[in-house]
Amino acid sequence: MNISQFLINFFTYTIFLYAVVLMGFSVFIAIYSIGETKKHILINSFTDYTFLAKSDHTPSLSLLAPAYNESATVVENVRSLLSIHYNNYEVIIINDGSKDDSLQKLIDVYDLVLTDRVADTAIQTKPIRGIYKSRNPVYQKLLVVDKVNGGKADALNVGINVSANRYIVCIDVDCILEQDAMLKLTKPFLDNDRNKRVIATGGVVRIANSCEVKDGKIVKVNLPKEFLPRMQTLEYLRAFILGRMAWSRLNGLLLISGAFGAFDREIAVKAGGYDHSTVGEDMELVVRMRRYMEEHNLPYEVAYIPDPLCWTEAPASFKILGRQRNRWTRGTIETLKMHRVMFFNPRYGILGMLSYPYWFFFEFLAPLIEFFGCIFVLILAVLGLMNWTFFLALFLFVYTFAVLYSSFAILMEVMTFNQYKKRREIFGLLLVAMIEPFIFHPFVVWSAIRGNIDLIRKKKSWGEMSRQGFAPKPGA
Repeated sequence: MNISQFLINFFTYTIFLYAVVLMGFSVFIAIYSIGETKKHILINSFTDYTFLAKSDHTPSLSLLAPAYNESATVVENVRSLLSIHYNNYEVIIINDGSKDDSLQKLIDVYDLVLTDRVADTAIQTKPIRGIYKSRNPVYQKLLVVDKVNGGKADALNVGINVSANRYIVCIDVDCILEQDAMLKLTKPFLDNDRNKRVIATGGVVRIANSCEVKDGKIVKVNLPKEFLPRMQTLEYLRAFILGRMAWSRLNGLLLISGAFGAFDREIAVKAGGYDHSTVGEDMELVVRMRRYMEEHNLPYEVAYIPDPLCWTEAPASFKILGRQRNRWTRGTIETLKMHRVMFFNPRYGILGMLSYPYWFFFEFLAPLIEFFGCIFVLILAVLGLMNWTFFLALFLFVYTFAVLYSSFAILMEVMTFNQYKKRREIFGLLLVAMIEPFIFHPFVVWSAIRGNIDLIRKKKSWGEMSRQGFAPKPGA
């Protein structure tokens, strides 16, 4: 065998082996998620959330919602946050130096005036211009902080400093919460049978595009009509119903979505708050809080709630989606680099021996291997060295697996929370599963490649993330 044939075989079978291992992990995650989901549904079927909603003993919460140029949705979303079923909470909107009229809209609609409330200085942040409170007693839970622009991480740190409660709940202001979302999200903090300190909990995020919204509430769930939001709906089902459920069961969860998560304020402050040097501040904080607990030998847990608790507007254009995935890639790499000491380090338990390696090999490296694998295939084809029988067999194998895996996620959705009740919507999701590998997935891979390039170029900006806003219910 000559050297060229050896290299061809080496790269071919290396990529094949990588794909098999990745699919093996995916199958394990899918199967392992079933037991945790069934357990959660069984236990919570006996929970009286109406009683919890009226109780004075529920944990005190501060909802932190950074807002930057969110004029299209900010009033509706604040109304949603103020309407949730929970007794002991405050809503803190942090206006991060918006250039639009977001702040003025809030002042006008909620009758806000400046207060003399003083923020803590536990975490260093950009200056605060003013803290507003409503003169209307109906909105007594609302605080609006106006600050100099410093990015999302800085805005969240300002929220932590301003907050007065034991737990902080970080949410994107463009999200809409289910009314019982806070009760379900905080339940792990209340469980008395846990010997570990729950330092964070996360919930499922769903796509709100094409849903009917009225008075800050989702009144009717619809499958998105637009192409990209529909693709992301399936992607979110896989990520939240299968992936995070399994990692939660392993107590190896590295990521709680920045769109909706609750944190123990004391541990968040001790860990240093959100880091300004990364665009993936949500993942990085979870990793740093976990690392803090591991290094201080403190028993802890990061919990996860599989119920659909939060609805967000997904990017509807390739331009905005590309910016989002570019940033997610940069944030992932930055976090892995900052905490590389954990890589296969037994001192950090499952965090170092399984969670970190999984993210390194299958979240960070996967787009790179797939991209360069495609280039390798093109080179072989041009040089006439392609084994087409093997290639087509491998392609069919990978494609079939991808469709079956997505179909299993759809099945889990139907058998559990069943948000999409129309038969045509289920068939629509199955159609998405069949066409996603040809259009959506390649674009996500390319966006990840651009994220790697921008990281090398030391790009730090988020990029403009414009919103369309939520459409009200017809006739409302």
